Amino acid sequence: MRNHPNTAMIFCAGRGTRMKTLTADRPKPMIEVAGRPLVDHALDQIGGVEHRVANLHYLPDSLEKHLNTAGIETVFEDTLLETGGGLRNALPQLRADVVFTVNTDAVWKGPMASDILSEAWDPEKMDALLLTVPFDRVHGHLGQGDFDILPDGRLARGHGSVYTGVQILKTDTLNGIDETCFSLNLVWERLFETNRIFGAEYPGHWCDVGHPEGIEIAERLLKDAH
Repeated sequence: MRNHPNTAMIFCAGRGTRMKTLTADRPKPMIEVAGRPLVDHALDQIGGVEHRVANLHYLPDSLEKHLNTAGIETVFEDTLLETGGGLRNALPQLRADVVFTVNTDAVWKGPMASDILSEAWDPEKMDALLLTVPFDRVHGHLGQGDFDILPDGRLARGHGSVYTGVQILKTDTLNGIDETCFSLNLVWERLFETNRIFGAEYPGHWCDVGHPEGIEIAERLLKDAH
């Protein structure tokens, strides 16, 4: 029996304000990089996951049609709920105790993210497993690092690696949070207290496409890959 998820939550609801005029007529996941929407690059990273749900909010029509064509369920948010609130809002459709969560503003060069996480996932000791990449294989990222992976695999706040936007998370970690709109950072902070948040290192390259300059950087990365 597989002990890793077969369900994924794909975050598509944000307004994409950092993309400036590029999101004037489309949601960020529909911005094209190397001739394909950003959301398709994200979907490549969970290719073996059968049950996929995406949240929508800003200019949803074209994105909903695109996702439905790919067999992905959608759930509309009347107001933005951030990542944690969006995940909890989608739980009735996800119908899973453990899920992948996937951001849609990055491009990858290397193995499938879900494979790396699935191989490292240990539900006996983990409530969350975040995929990170060391700074020397990060492209287009404007900020500092997010985490360090400790020798035993647990995560600590630090600057050595960047969160790639893909993780495995037990959905009961959302229990007891009163806020309707909240970030998954709130969940992670609670898991730091219980020592049940772990990290896995992505062996390939990763590019942040959360800002316009990231598009050209990502396309160069993909061109080099081929």
